[in-house]
Amino acid sequence: MSFSATDGDGNEGAGRATTIRDSLYDRITLRPRDVAILGTPEFLRLDNIKQLGFVSRFWPGAKHSRFEHSLGVFALTRRAIERLRPILVGQLGATRADLDTIAAAALLHDIGHYPFSHAIEELGPPVLDHEAVGRAIIEGGAVAATLERDWGLDPARVANLIEPREELGTLDRVLVGLLSGTLDMDKLDYLPRDAKACNVPYGRVDTERLIDALTIAEVEGQPRIVVGEKGISALHSLINARQEMFDNVYWHHTNRACMIMLLRAVQDALLAGAVSPAQLTRHDDGSLLALLGRGAMPTSTSALVEMLRLRQVHKRAVEVSARAGALYERLSALWYDPVARRATELALARSLGEASGTPVADYEILIDVPKPEKWRTNVWVRFSRPPIGMEPTMHWQDVVGLRDDDFKRYEEHRRLIRVVTTERLRDLARHHWEAIVVPTLMARAA
Repeated sequence: MSFSATDGDGNEGAGRATTIRDSLYDRITLRPRDVAILGTPEFLRLDNIKQLGFVSRFWPGAKHSRFEHSLGVFALTRRAIERLRPILVGQLGATRADLDTIAAAALLHDIGHYPFSHAIEELGPPVLDHEAVGRAIIEGGAVAATLERDWGLDPARVANLIEPREELGTLDRVLVGLLSGTLDMDKLDYLPRDAKACNVPYGRVDTERLIDALTIAEVEGQPRIVVGEKGISALHSLINARQEMFDNVYWHHTNRACMIMLLRAVQDALLAGAVSPAQLTRHDDGSLLALLGRGAMPTSTSALVEMLRLRQVHKRAVEVSARAGALYERLSALWYDPVARRATELALARSLGEASGTPVADYEILIDVPKPEKWRTNVWVRFSRPPIGMEPTMHWQDVVGLRDDDFKRYEEHRRLIRVVTTERLRDLARHHWEAIVVPTLMARAA
């Protein structure tokens, strides 16, 4: 991604425009007020946070950042706004400030993101989710000052489109559909961007056709963003791309092992009082590892971070599928209780050490429980001339004959829960799987 100054392109706002050469969209034009946001310390931090966390350990090209992704979402949101502008302005009365607000929210939607993707958020309170962290950043400091001074916007309203706390008005309920939902601009950017960086055939989306198919229609008495009939197949490609990327990239065993190692390292540092939740939000990938590698950290934190530095990644010892029944269900429940997950890991280390007579450090056995994904296809389709048997406006599920449960079943069968260990313990854990590991997991996860 490169920048160059150009003559103004006629967009609103004074001063010279800046052109970005993006790997997906070629040219993205930025006005001075956009560049002002990019220059804040909070936004610059995103340039050192990889979009895919540790995926570059096995797909070396996947080093693109949250900075790039945020600009991509911003560019797509502006395209969608232009597509919908006649209805937004002509029928819903949207002003320039209204449309600028959703554009700013798109640019800032990841401003509160933690280093290394989503793993740290999975620890739960007192660790806040990145949207809540983003709200605090947007409503104060350099970002808020830039929104007020250069954009003429209310930072609180921008933040409320990213993390709604106050009831949204009719127009904002429509606009927020561009940031969250089945066909939001976030997915439309990260899926193709991640796929291209990894050089995999998955994740391809017909973005242009899908945006061109966007319109606004009344659904159940309220205006909302829908797709025209030409977007039916393109929407299906988006849903399939998401499943394929989770299956092949986001849930890749090496990436997941790195993530659970980082999660446990941070968890132990928090429990020891060596770091605070607020500290985590100020770091990028490199500075977080440097912080966690200091001598004042717990032994487990220092050891796990050193392993990550040296690429000594925990190995798959046991994989548990949904067909394991009660065991899978109990392990899956540990995602919602990080404290119980950690206690189960400690119990596994003790049990395996006692059974084998081999000293086992409490961080050498970890449990990776991927987040249960929510597969929601809450999109409506608008037909200009509906085929016989169809209505002018129909839910996408009724148009294509698929239900969220269909996608959920696939996810449940492909989402594996793993017990990962240091390489020296992998065969030992496999050998004692039925006698030690299963009984310990069942007892602790009950």
